Amino acid sequence: MSTRPGTSLAVAAIAVLVLGAAAVRLQMLRDTMPLPSSSDETLYMTERAAGRAIFTHRMLAADLYWIRAIQYFGGRSRQARNHRPGEPSVSFDGLYPLLDITTTLDPRFNIAYRFGAIFLSARDPDGPGRPDLSVKLLEKGLRASPEKWQYWHDIGFVHYWTNFDYQKASDAFQRGAAIPGAPWWLRSLAATMLVRGGDRETSRLLWTQLYETADNEYARHAAQMKLMQLKAIEDIEQLQKAIDAYAERRGARVTSWSELVAAGALRSVPNDPSGVAYILTPEGRVQLSESSTLIPLPLEPRKRPGA
Repeated sequence: MSTRPGTSLAVAAIAVLVLGAAAVRLQMLRDTMPLPSSSDETLYMTERAAGRAIFTHRMLAADLYWIRAIQYFGGRSRQARNHRPGEPSVSFDGLYPLLDITTTLDPRFNIAYRFGAIFLSARDPDGPGRPDLSVKLLEKGLRASPEKWQYWHDIGFVHYWTNFDYQKASDAFQRGAAIPGAPWWLRSLAATMLVRGGDRETSRLLWTQLYETADNEYARHAAQMKLMQLKAIEDIEQLQKAIDAYAERRGARVTSWSELVAAGALRSVPNDPSGVAYILTPEGRVQLSESSTLIPLPLEPRKRPGA
């Protein structure tokens, strides 16, 4: 059966546009949109299934693998968050192979490197907690695009936020700063890592700069979420100090916000940065509500010895 010249090329071009838009949409909505489940055996397009497309339309094939990586990560993350004691643990073993294939098909697939690194470094229960693979993926991106200072920035971020290795974080920021066109603040970050590694203000600075320089909405949302979580950590610490001091003066444990409001210690029940009220437990401890979108709060980078 014959087709008119140019028909297959036009169909492929339309497919690439549609799938590219779908990839962006999926990554923004992966936590709210129901995604189909599948077994590990169906993760990859086989050569037979792909036919000549994987060889003649590599960009299209890369988009397909990227969409599948988003689906895989989103599905496994939800399973991990809903995991119950006694159930088999959730594996993310297929994530790196999917990202590796995606970036092999399209070595300059910027979003796959940067978001793939975020996915890989995400801690339990949201991800595999594999910063080593996160750095490996970004280093692969640098081999394909050595001019991308953003990859060195992301490597430094992984070393800082996930590995708590401030020397390696500083080295990565320095190498990124040496690339023509890199922003001036990379050198400032490199110096800050060596002096104030693990300081909360340093964490806020990193996430703020990531928010301000994000080139897409998903990255901006992720940075905003981390900034809100940092604010919640500070809120809880301050509220707990105030409650403990009030309980000591009163000579009894405080178990409800109404007591504090009635006594004039608080104007109203305090809310976390997402707008959900903090919980005051019967033991007098402040914590996030189970309905808060800020759960779980991140493990903060450790302060430098003697800091």
